[in-house]
Amino acid sequence: MSIISRHFCNLFLYGIIAFSGCDSMQKVFISPADETIAYAGRIDSSSTEKVDLYWPGSSVRVDFEGDSLFAILKDEKGANYFNVIIDQDSVRMLRLDTLTRRYLLAARLPEGTHSVELFKRTEWDKGKTTFFGFELIGNGMKVSKPKPRKRKMEFYGNSITAGYAVDDLSGMDRPDSIYTNHYVSYASIVARHYQAEYHTICKSGIGVMISWFPLTMPELYDRLIPEDSTSQWDFAQFRPDVVVVNLMQNDSWLVERPEHPQFQDKFGETKPTGDEIILAYRAFIEKVRVKHPSAHIICLLGNMDITQVGSLWPEYVEKAISKLDDKRVYTHVVPYKETPGHPNRDEQKVLAESLISFIDANIKW
Repeated sequence: MSIISRHFCNLFLYGIIAFSGCDSMQKVFISPADETIAYAGRIDSSSTEKVDLYWPGSSVRVDFEGDSLFAILKDEKGANYFNVIIDQDSVRMLRLDTLTRRYLLAARLPEGTHSVELFKRTEWDKGKTTFFGFELIGNGMKVSKPKPRKRKMEFYGNSITAGYAVDDLSGMDRPDSIYTNHYVSYASIVARHYQAEYHTICKSGIGVMISWFPLTMPELYDRLIPEDSTSQWDFAQFRPDVVVVNLMQNDSWLVERPEHPQFQDKFGETKPTGDEIILAYRAFIEKVRVKHPSAHIICLLGNMDITQVGSLWPEYVEKAISKLDDKRVYTHVVPYKETPGHPNRDEQKVLAESLISFIDANIKW
């Protein structure tokens, strides 16, 4: 463990704290509109006084010299968890509550420049988190914007991409948000491998044709605020080099459940045919292509039972892509993990390693 990690382990707290020695030190407030702050993800920065974070993987980063760093935050439901990452090394979990508070992120660090990142682990159904700025304490303080990450990626997915229940060691796939950790999902692992800035648009239970709830990905993919159908994301703000689509797992389950309300709402009494499934998937990829005309698009399947031996779904996806006649759209199938439930940390790593190998072999960027 590094010096930074040991300091952080000893000093990490959340909530309002009494911090000794502050009276003799300078304090600097860094507003959320300050150009030294680097944001990632689809965030709502329409106000100069606050920034709203919704999507998993959304983050706030800053580089600084100083003794201690606080963040001023408020959570809508008190159900969101964040990772606090210091110098890309020490990672600790932070749970927020519904009051506006100062949260200590780092304290008594060694001299020199340090980086701090607040990374949203949890999904948007846990409510939004509002960031009101940083407070820096110390002597001889300096603040600078982190160097931009040159590569850019975007992920569209379901619970696999979200990292749902990845930290539930019981194997019961419990829904408590503490067990969801997007930071150890394959999407986050792959983005860090390539040192890429990335956006994640995902929701546990979502599909292309049908979800466990009324909303489907073709209805969600272009939103800034997930639950607001009138809130549209400006795709010109972020042009990914590589887009990864990992969907259809929920479709594969729900098309076999004619008793489910969403089946009845979407299909009536008749299960969709293979041709209808192919057409629906193709139509969504065409929507993504319109928004990202030059990106490489990887249609990923895996690693839950949609890719088990005998499944027709990889064939559906491959047929849909073959009809596009687009050399920058690819399919990649990761074999079934052969265990029940959602991928655990090791299974997310397998998925990430497979995707990295595919990208290295097929894409120059």
